[in-house]
Amino acid sequence: MKKLLNSKFDWIVVLLVLIGLNILSAFWHFRIDLTSENRYTLSAPTKKLLKGLKEPVKITVFLEGDLPSGFKKLANSSRELLEEFKEYGGSKIQFKFEKIGEGLEGTDKDIYLDSMVRLGIKPYNIKVQAKEGDANEERLVVPGAIVETKGVVKAINLLSGQQSSSLDQAVINSTEALLEYKFGQAIQKATEERTPLVGYLLGNGETFNPNVNSLVREVLMQNYQTDFLPIDSVGFVSQEYDALVVMKPTKPFNDQQKIKIDQYIMNGGKVLWLIDRLYAEMDSLLRTQSDFIAFDRNLNLEDQLFRYGVRINPDLVQDLQSDKFPLVVGSVGDQPQMELVGWPYFPVLGSYTNNSISKNLNQVLSIFPNSIDTVATPEVKKTVLLATSANARTLSTPAIVSLNSVKTEEDVKTFTKKHIPIAMLLEGKFTSLYNNRLPKAILDTLAAMKLPFQSHSIQNKMIVISDADIATNVVTQKEGPLPVGMNQFTKTQYANKDFLLNCMEYLVNPSGILETRAKDFTLRLLDPKKVEEERTTWQLLNIAGPVVIIILFGFIFQSLRKRKYQR
Repeated sequence: MKKLLNSKFDWIVVLLVLIGLNILSAFWHFRIDLTSENRYTLSAPTKKLLKGLKEPVKITVFLEGDLPSGFKKLANSSRELLEEFKEYGGSKIQFKFEKIGEGLEGTDKDIYLDSMVRLGIKPYNIKVQAKEGDANEERLVVPGAIVETKGVVKAINLLSGQQSSSLDQAVINSTEALLEYKFGQAIQKATEERTPLVGYLLGNGETFNPNVNSLVREVLMQNYQTDFLPIDSVGFVSQEYDALVVMKPTKPFNDQQKIKIDQYIMNGGKVLWLIDRLYAEMDSLLRTQSDFIAFDRNLNLEDQLFRYGVRINPDLVQDLQSDKFPLVVGSVGDQPQMELVGWPYFPVLGSYTNNSISKNLNQVLSIFPNSIDTVATPEVKKTVLLATSANARTLSTPAIVSLNSVKTEEDVKTFTKKHIPIAMLLEGKFTSLYNNRLPKAILDTLAAMKLPFQSHSIQNKMIVISDADIATNVVTQKEGPLPVGMNQFTKTQYANKDFLLNCMEYLVNPSGILETRAKDFTLRLLDPKKVEEERTTWQLLNIAGPVVIIILFGFIFQSLRKRKYQR
């Protein structure tokens, strides 16, 4: 009887231990990262952000329900990441997964979906096969999330910058690589105590019309305090501005204007330069339907940028890897035949460095870019952020822009230049253009304003882009302003907006969250040839192996038991 009681007690103890372990596992998330690239380890800036949270942060992810396999994998990766977030944020991190518009019907659901679109979360209609043999059916999938805290709502588009909603292995991999950054950045934006102030410079013919709708509204005003700064209306550029944006000036800068920008930089101010050195506009081509000559705008910025470490060349860059444009390829009767063909004046740019601004980023569309050269400035580090493909060339001034710029096979053979720089990051200590050049009267004026002249900057950074059209959007009569980086003819969406956001974040955000974009996610795919050759072997191993192991275990167990009781 005593043995029976002890036996029951042991079973009760085992049962309680199992229940306890299950309860503990529900509250305590733990995993060991064995990947060489630390795929499942949070970066130091993310950990610091999560540990420093003062208010609860609620995260709702719209990846729940019957999803296609690629989106299920994305949902699982998001859940694992948020579990890891909870390890460091504790009770301050609260998350849930739900179907978009769950519990809503008809007009209410449409209004809710429309509000998500306005926040920046794009829905996709995905064709899936419910059961084998059934016809494909369309399902609405919204791969996004919202972060809420203290009445502030930030949206996350998990497929932002992707040109396709079909999640193949490569797209899944790049999307997963950016999950930590996207969730971390949204939390940081929602909880920051001070929103950075960005100045949009005016006074030299800078673009300020519907063609910068995306830049001004979606990149600047949606993420930062934005002020429009007429440079001639101020005695100096205040250091209260975390960054300046110089967007496609068309009129020359005088020395007074350049001194203001120069001293702003010398005192630690950041600048995003978006410069078109040559006048080359699509309006000219569409209006005349013939060739035109691209000419120098004479902006008088060459010496200033040269002193900082770069030179924007007076040329046009062409690339065989380019976006499409409708051109006349023939005629039927009296009617011209139009066809969308790659046009080398619209290079599609990529990144060939590991900088967090452009790594893991899709291609960026450019229009009539100029090339950039670096200048020997020992205290300034230069990093190429965007460049052409390995099949590019430059056309020197006077550059003729022609609808049929590549006519023969011999023309194609001239595209021999590799990775021509179009966007450059400069970091270090800059030297003033006006070092030992300012008249005493101007020096006295600066001193009277309590702004002593600075000949060298502190550790600083700026970004120079030799194609301002990277930040412009097309405006059509039917649809109005399109998103920046969208081809109005093919509706292909390039990653221009993401690139511009990353540039601004790198300049104004000291938290270091942007570093998480530079994570390497190694794509470990099976070798298709080996899979085909060894299919039968691995099938037998996976099906018969477990059965053989169980039989072997049973045989050994029975043999040991028989030997024990025979004794």
